[in-house]
Amino acid sequence: MRFLHTADWQLGMTRHFLAGDAQPRYSAARRDAVAGLGALAAEVGAEFVVVAGDVFEHNQLAPQVVGQSLEAMRAIGIPVYLLPGNHDPLDASSVYTSALFTAERPDNVTVLDRAGVHQVRPGLEIVAAPWRSKAPTTDLVAEVLDDLAPGPVTRVLLAHGGVDVLDPNRDKPSLIRLARLDDALARGTVHYVALGDKHSLTQVGDTGRVWYSGSPEVTNYDDGESDPGHVLVVDIDENDPRANVSVTARHVGQWRFVTLHRQVDNSRDIADLDLNLDLMTEKDRTVVRLALTGSLSVTDRAALDACLDRYGLLFAWLGLWQRNTDLAVIPADGEFTNLGIGGFAAAAVDELVATAREGDASSAADAQAALGLLLRLADRGAA
Repeated sequence: MRFLHTADWQLGMTRHFLAGDAQPRYSAARRDAVAGLGALAAEVGAEFVVVAGDVFEHNQLAPQVVGQSLEAMRAIGIPVYLLPGNHDPLDASSVYTSALFTAERPDNVTVLDRAGVHQVRPGLEIVAAPWRSKAPTTDLVAEVLDDLAPGPVTRVLLAHGGVDVLDPNRDKPSLIRLARLDDALARGTVHYVALGDKHSLTQVGDTGRVWYSGSPEVTNYDDGESDPGHVLVVDIDENDPRANVSVTARHVGQWRFVTLHRQVDNSRDIADLDLNLDLMTEKDRTVVRLALTGSLSVTDRAALDACLDRYGLLFAWLGLWQRNTDLAVIPADGEFTNLGIGGFAAAAVDELVATAREGDASSAADAQAALGLLLRLADRGAA
């Protein structure tokens, strides 16, 4: 038996830094990742798809988002089992009980809206632990396993949330206890645990049967989300008494959110940054957050700004990570002596240079910006 394990689609997600057409393209990529599961399922011969929570970004979504999402699910073509998670719990405002969802839900889509066993077909069951609020006060997985005994069936446990061995707050009541999962696997109560909530591909424990698939499309920068963009192809040998499991990760994501840390102190460092940005492929689907530190002359800072402006037109988004950027701008001696200006203008430049070097933080920053603009205008023949 073969199926696809995915999670954390978070359809309807927006990223505040995406402007212009980048946000619609990103949203379309998330839907395309869902619809594309049909082609992957046909390629590998998957029988069904399980989605381990957070199908939607939240419960209050525009009708267009819900409608387009359901069309993407319809395109998969094989049975799809949706588990409500912390972003889209089965509370009073649940998207799953909305008039639009219930009216337009494709026949191949099933919402696992009750805890416990759901039959896929004779001999194959899904054990579901849906969320009914954003903050459960108990281990939902333990509750569904408590009354479950081994039987002559293959079972896939579908759950959402953090696992105690990966969470620093091990006293959180909603955490899934790995020891409880391992015990259920050892007794044959369940045979595979499909988890959602962690957006990076992650194996949990050492049984090879407990996995986070991660999100099929990136949701965060690479320093916080190390390995997104996957779907898991899971094989369970129903003819083997041990129900051997094999898991293969398939990369399906199209976007990248990249963080670059760079020291920039001179024109060579800026040229290196320029080269690194130039070599990046698929710029229109790449978001770049820059953490820059260093000390630059006004001329070099103007060159850096020109570089960022140029690549800002090419990438889906490119900008400074302000709280991790520390760039000092210090006018170099003689930097403004060859501008071909005199009189009042030259005196004003001298005053700006003095302020940029010795003024308080706010006035120095304003003076540095003014000097940088002056250099850039001069380079264009406008001064």
